[in-house]
Amino acid sequence: FMLGMAGANCLQAEQRIPISKDVITSSSASAMWFIRDICGIVCAVITWLLLLYAEFVVLFVMLLPSKNLMYSIVNGTLFNILAFLALASHLRAMCTDPGAVPKGNATKEYIESLQLKPGQVVYKCPKCCSIKPDRAHHCSVCKRCIRKMDHHCPWVNNCVGENNQKYFVLFTMYIALISFHALLMVVFHFLYCFEDDWTKCSSFSPPATVILLILLCFEGLLFLIFTSVMFGTQVHSICTDETGIEQLKKEERRWAKKTKWMNMRAVFGHPFSLLWFSPFSTPDHGKAETYQYVV
Repeated sequence: FMLGMAGANCLQAEQRIPISKDVITSSSASAMWFIRDICGIVCAVITWLLLLYAEFVVLFVMLLPSKNLMYSIVNGTLFNILAFLALASHLRAMCTDPGAVPKGNATKEYIESLQLKPGQVVYKCPKCCSIKPDRAHHCSVCKRCIRKMDHHCPWVNNCVGENNQKYFVLFTMYIALISFHALLMVVFHFLYCFEDDWTKCSSFSPPATVILLILLCFEGLLFLIFTSVMFGTQVHSICTDETGIEQLKKEERRWAKKTKWMNMRAVFGHPFSLLWFSPFSTPDHGKAETYQYVV
């Protein structure tokens, strides 16, 4: 089973060697993770700017000029809580190691330490020189093999994988909720302005108010559709325990089939609690899974 850094021929998967998850967890998993990709950074900045624009219109165009104090307090509090949770989820999804396999660990010494049986060969990724476990795929943007990689999302400037899928799902959910909430407030504000004097229903001029509200309506509708679809596909992917890449490539299922509830707990943590909806809570996956190295 001689396999050095220069690489060697790999055999197709016929046997699998169980290896503890800790062995293939990057030593920098707890450190800050950030992908230096210009496209991803620009998309992430745009996401924050669009949220700031929505915050500006909601507060200074619709809520603060409102004569109904209770309406402004309730909707302002709800909108800001959702916005805060959305931004926190975005940061966690962007700055969490998605499940990168240690880079360059396919050395002769390391493979010898696995104590493989004669004739067994581990699979090596030729791009990042890593020993590649089952269900891991190489990301050309992150330049790493990612465990249970679903896809690379430029909007969070990161891969969506085993360790950060929860935060990505929360991000899409909270963006969908905040978009729906903003659209409702835009509709109510238009009705209010039509019934009242346009010069009194906003601190801005009527033309400026209309333009700001239409832009927010377009933004909210676009993000509501996009994030709702993403949220639905992610939940379906979790329930079926099949990543986006595995579905796209129609890969043969070689892992144990579990119930939908078990799959949800595997992503959001054991047991079910309100912490499932918190971007500040790291999922407790319970006992570490046994990963398989293709041989």
